[in-house]
Parts: sequence; C-alpha cells; structure tokens
Amino acid sequence: MHLFFSTLMQFFFLFAPFFVVSMFLALTRNESRQQKRKTINRAVLSAILISLVLFFFGTTLFEILGITLDSFRIGAGCLLFLSAVSLVTDGVRNHATDVPGEEDGGDDISVVPLAIPTIIGPATIGAILVYGAELKTPLEMAIGVSALISALIVLGALLYISSQIEKILGTTGLNILSKMTGLILSAMAAQIVFSGIKNFLGL
Repeated sequence: MHLFFSTLMQFFFLFAPFFVVSMFLALTRNESRQQKRKTINRAVLSAILISLVLFFFGTTLFEILGITLDSFRIGAGCLLFLSAVSLVTDGVRNHATDVPGEEDGGDDISVVPLAIPTIIGPATIGAILVYGAELKTPLEMAIGVSALISALIVLGALLYISSQIEKILGTTGLNILSKMTGLILSAMAAQIVFSGIKNFLGL
C-alpha cells in the first residue's frame, strides 16, 4: 500500500493538476456542460492510453535506441526540472490564454492540446518511461499501473469540478497551487537526476 500511495502522489503531481485545470478552463470557456464532460472523458482516456504505452514499452525503447536507464534518468530529470521552473516562475496565467481551441478551427482539444502536451508533456513522458523501467516485478508493475490510472482518474475528477475550484480559488489561488506543484516537481526532478548520476558513476 505504501508503494501504491507514494507512486500515486508522484504521478499526481507529475501531471501538474492545477495547471491542467487552468488550461481546461481557458480552452472550454465557451463550451456547454455536456461538451465539457465529453472533453474531459476523451482527454483522460487518451492520457491513460498514452501513459500505458510509455509505461510498458520504456525498456524496449531504451534497448532499441541503445540508451541506458541512468542516462535517461538524468535527461528526463533535467527536463522535468525545467518544467518545474516554468510552473514556479510563470504560474498558469501565461499559458492558459495562448492555446487555440476548437472554436479557432484547431484539432479536438481533448487530445491536442489537453491530453498532449498539457497532461502528457515532454517531461512527463520522460518521467513515465523512467518509472516504468524501474519497476521490475509483476506486482510492482501492477501497483505502478494502478497508481498511474488512479492519478489520471483523480485529475479527471478535478476537471469535473474545475468551475467550482475556479470560483473558490480564483486565478490567484490556482497560480499559488501551480507554483507549489512546481516546487514539488523540482524536488522529484532532483531525485531522478541524482539517482541517475549515482548509478551511472557506480557510487
């Protein structure tokens, strides 16, 4: 149970939930409640499918490309740290108003840009690949998958109540929570990088 909850929390903050909420609110401002629900369902389902592919085929990808897990840890950790810095310095306001939605003739916003790259961004992809490769036994893999799916379901639940969250917290509150998420992500990034360096050097 400890592994499940710790992995669940890591994935939850990895998806930067309050940034995702702010993006969703901006992208669906002119949609009806029913349209918003359909968008949430498609976005979460797309994110789950993409995450599972990354989770299970990370090791195979490393072997094909000739990349060691530790070198990928260092690269993914650095990328995750840059994403964390962006959340801390910019918050949610600088990102949420610049992404076109369906009303601008773009793609289905549930997949692009909501599922990719808002929920599953470059740094998230790297981190999921690393987590999937680190879990070795079938039990650990099952726990990891359960935690991953649970984190995305919780994120979906937050999107369902995003309007209420906006009314309670406002833009300022969402920015504060987003910056706190960035701080947690920076610590996770440091842990991934240091683990990669330690194992790479054989310390």
